[in-house]
Amino acid sequence: MQPRSPRTTANLETGETYVCNYLSPLGSLLLASDGLHLTGLWFEGQRHFPAETCRSPRTEHLPLFDAVREWLDRYFAGNDPGAVPPLRPEGSAFQQAVWALLLKIPYGETTTYGDLARTLARLQGRTTLSAQAVGGAVGHNPISILIPCHRVVGHNGSLTGYAGGLDRKRFLLRLESARRPASLFPAAIFCQ
Repeated sequence: MQPRSPRTTANLETGETYVCNYLSPLGSLLLASDGLHLTGLWFEGQRHFPAETCRSPRTEHLPLFDAVREWLDRYFAGNDPGAVPPLRPEGSAFQQAVWALLLKIPYGETTTYGDLARTLARLQGRTTLSAQAVGGAVGHNPISILIPCHRVVGHNGSLTGYAGGLDRKRFLLRLESARRPASLFPAAIFCQ
């Protein structure tokens, strides 16, 4: 674990957000952090883009931003970038549960909104859960790419909504050479 700088400790106490930009092959990405965790990553101008975050203090010299930039460099070079840096997305308990499932979708694979809904229903001891509700949580994911909402497709494999735009979703899936596994989200993935 890296030592905390006084600025980072103070940041956690005040709740301040730091931001920086990353230039990707798909355009500029805005990264946000509380000093220790990535709290946001958006394509500039995407749906649900938090304009107020743009007014946060800018810094390029945050160790977390260095780790995220390295991760994104490996990712956009076409490699599985490995474990994600520390994340802290803000959202409801339901959104958090959906985003946790997104993190379990293996690199280069996809799943459907329906499969996510069935898996979450099973984990919560429910008989059913709306795929539309899951889709809403997926669409409000505040940490694009690292929480891989782009790996969720329609029931027939069709590309459906993506806050960053379908062209970007298509690019990301192609970059990962995404394939639809024979059995989407086998129970073993979530029963560890």
